[in-house]
Amino acid sequence: MPAVVSTQSLTHAYGDVVALQDVDVTLGAGVTGLVGANGAGKTTFLRVLLGLLHPTHGNVMVLGRDALKDPLAVRSLVGYMPENQCLPKDQTAADFVAYTAELAGLPTADARRRASETLFLVGLEEERFRFLGDFSTGMAQRVKLAQAIVHGPELVLLDEPASGLDPAGREAMLELIRRLGSFGINVIFSSHLLTDIEATCDSVMLLDAGWLVRSGPVSNLGPTSTITVEVIGDAGEFAARLMAAGLAAVASEHDVTVTGATDHDYDVIRDTADDQGVGIYRLSPTSRSLEDEFLMRANKAEQ
Repeated sequence: MPAVVSTQSLTHAYGDVVALQDVDVTLGAGVTGLVGANGAGKTTFLRVLLGLLHPTHGNVMVLGRDALKDPLAVRSLVGYMPENQCLPKDQTAADFVAYTAELAGLPTADARRRASETLFLVGLEEERFRFLGDFSTGMAQRVKLAQAIVHGPELVLLDEPASGLDPAGREAMLELIRRLGSFGINVIFSSHLLTDIEATCDSVMLLDAGWLVRSGPVSNLGPTSTITVEVIGDAGEFAARLMAAGLAAVASEHDVTVTGATDHDYDVIRDTADDQGVGIYRLSPTSRSLEDEFLMRANKAEQ
């Protein structure tokens, strides 16, 4: 399948402040999390994709269209949910979402029908005729999501969609995002809440101070190639024998840590333990979360 988003040497600066620096990334279909601390360049990246900002340098393709040369074509296929509060307080949810559907090119009757269906989808069917000024934060976030998807876009850009929500509201928003993915709508959503990204996304793009740190499937952050083996017996001798077999093993008091291991190395560990006559009390891969990787990268940057 063609890439949903592709950039080459993407750079954007606000005067002397560089928000994005030589970002080369290809994002495929599905739900992608855009991760980074405040000021990492997440919002700038989304605005460049929409053609709202012109990069200092580089190329941007969105859904096969050049975002710099043909931004209107890109926007016709993309929905955008901004982070900031932007809803008119003196309009009802139904009127506002229908208006945004008309802006996207839908006839008036179709726009009102789609607005009703979309507000039902996001759980606001009973509140759709209330004024937006009376909405809670969670309800307002749902309206912003509704206006982003009412015209049936191929890609939705969500800027901190769970911002300001309580735990129940945040989980409800994440479930809505998961449902978008199940409908075949591609999603890129930015967040500094790494657990939300892990729970919702198929892939992740990690930015740090404008630099692309990592891009790839979230599943790659599952079990790592580090294996911890808790043994009953001489851990030092066991580690030495594993090293003789070609494994990178380090012993502590009762544990042996094997790094860079492959699936075949599990058999080597088992056979070596049998030959040496030591017991294996526990053998497990070490898990690494997205937060672990982010902190690891941050520590390396500081060093």
